[in-house]
Amino acid sequence: MDIVAGNLGRRNFLRTGLGGAALSLSSCSPLEPARRGEGGTPATPEFAAFSQVVDLTHTYSNRFTHWAGGTARVELETVSSTANGDGWNVTRWTLDEHAGTHIDSPFHRNPNGLTADKIPPRDLVLPLAIIDIRKKAEENEDAQVTIEDLRAWEDAHGPLPDRCCVAMLSGWDARVEKPGFINFDDKGIRHFPGFHTDAAIFMLEERTVLSMAVDTASLDYGPTKNFPVHTAWLGSGRWGIENLANLADLPPAGATLVCGAPKIEGATGGHSRILALL
Repeated sequence: MDIVAGNLGRRNFLRTGLGGAALSLSSCSPLEPARRGEGGTPATPEFAAFSQVVDLTHTYSNRFTHWAGGTARVELETVSSTANGDGWNVTRWTLDEHAGTHIDSPFHRNPNGLTADKIPPRDLVLPLAIIDIRKKAEENEDAQVTIEDLRAWEDAHGPLPDRCCVAMLSGWDARVEKPGFINFDDKGIRHFPGFHTDAAIFMLEERTVLSMAVDTASLDYGPTKNFPVHTAWLGSGRWGIENLANLADLPPAGATLVCGAPKIEGATGGHSRILALL
């Protein structure tokens, strides 16, 4: 937590107790909700039955634009093939962890955080709150989700649900596999929407949000130099999702997010099948 606090550079990060024992990175779950059920056990969301499934996952291929520039490495090596007279079609994968629709585990930014395989399964099914900033993003490629955006959502839909995922809808998913997705300028600076640091701190301090998600390539907005949102969010033991698709097909509130995270030992994240249930 000293590393996290040092990188973040915010005095209130430690003052409010996020640097202390309130969020144990070695516990089975990184977030202790404010409400508790009978016997003192942590309260968990109750999900309604669903009738619709929306896929929030982009197809992952070597055409997918990579955050660092160029495209992702996605190689499928043929191990056996029915076309060659073998009894099975089998391939061996070589993939970039942090491209396509994928999760960031706490370990991605926090050396003491959970790896992807250690995230508790109960934390991978969450109420979904969608913050629509498409209008702002049309006017400003560096738009950010702010505390004001979060409060406006709550004015319309009530408090952010306990242990929820808050997702940014910027409309950027339409740019996938196009140069404008990472959107480098002539100085090599990226320009795309993300979460503002103050909004991340608000969700850490004032709400019991468990995950954040974006339809862009990073939780931090494009021009960032020190990635304060990643540092605060993953450093607190929470996890994130990047490069979501089809958020516009969902209502702002009421959906349930299901994350099929990779259970690969030691993974810092990885391509995931993300679904929304309505």
